[in-house]
Amino acid sequence: MKRMLACTLLAVLGAQPAALALDTQRADVAAFIDELVNEHEFDRAALSTLLAGATRKDKILEAISRPAEKAKPWHDYRDIFIQPKRINAGVAFWAEHEQTIARISEQTGVPGEILVGIIGVETFYGRITGNYRVLDALATLGFDYPPRATFFRRELKEFLLLAREEQVNVEQALGSYAGAMGSPQFIPSSYRAYAVDSDGDGRRDLFGSWEDIIGSVANYFVRHRWQRGAAVVSDATLTKDYHGELPRKNALKVNTTSAVLSHEGVTFEADVAPDAGARLIVFEGAQGPEYYVGFDNFYVITRYNRSSMYAMAVWQLGNAVAQARAAATDE
Repeated sequence: MKRMLACTLLAVLGAQPAALALDTQRADVAAFIDELVNEHEFDRAALSTLLAGATRKDKILEAISRPAEKAKPWHDYRDIFIQPKRINAGVAFWAEHEQTIARISEQTGVPGEILVGIIGVETFYGRITGNYRVLDALATLGFDYPPRATFFRRELKEFLLLAREEQVNVEQALGSYAGAMGSPQFIPSSYRAYAVDSDGDGRRDLFGSWEDIIGSVANYFVRHRWQRGAAVVSDATLTKDYHGELPRKNALKVNTTSAVLSHEGVTFEADVAPDAGARLIVFEGAQGPEYYVGFDNFYVITRYNRSSMYAMAVWQLGNAVAQARAAATDE
């Protein structure tokens, strides 16, 4: 049904111009303006002028209908991120920000490899932060993408509030097709809720301050209950006597314990208690199924992006960078 909806939406959009100015006289747009004026004291004329300058982008609507986490098998998705050039860039990034990463990791309990893995997967260490105007992206999805219009209109409101609070230039701020911003790719509501001022300059700057960026990523994990020192994920194998049920899809929370998985015939190595929450994960590898066991911290990573493949890419990239960094130090 979702695929049919996306295909129908794109078929309709194909007959329309690639970019249209937002019509502020539309009922839903007018209601949005009323809400911000009445509830948040925005100036009506200024807000109407701003929104009239937003344009709908068909490329945004096309992109949201086919995210890589759903369109690609694991082995192809993994190859996007676990590659020498990104690993080497991660080593250089860690070296450049070594003191900041060490300080924030010690304060929060979020390991350096997770911080480096997130920023590496999200934006290639700040190289790929998106080239859509955030205003256009959120207006397009908020008013011309019915499946998630309510969500993106809310994010547009959060963006306008954020701009007022943190002196973000509404008309120039760039981000992803979904309105995620800066090197950590926070959507506006996450920016407002989880960003922190790590460099102490009085602003939470996710566009230009690496201290704020790294600190905000760590704070996001802390606020989603990252467990200091706890296991994240382990490679696994199934014994010939395995008698559990293979998952038909990789859901986003633990559903059993490490002891139960071991009893069913899953072999893995992790320093966890028998009653630790766990879940068997199965990915489509290039040579056949790949098996892992994810623990609570693994599913904290999925709060950043609701995909087990995403979380695994973060984990594997971060660890590949850490190993390359250690090897370089030993030379």
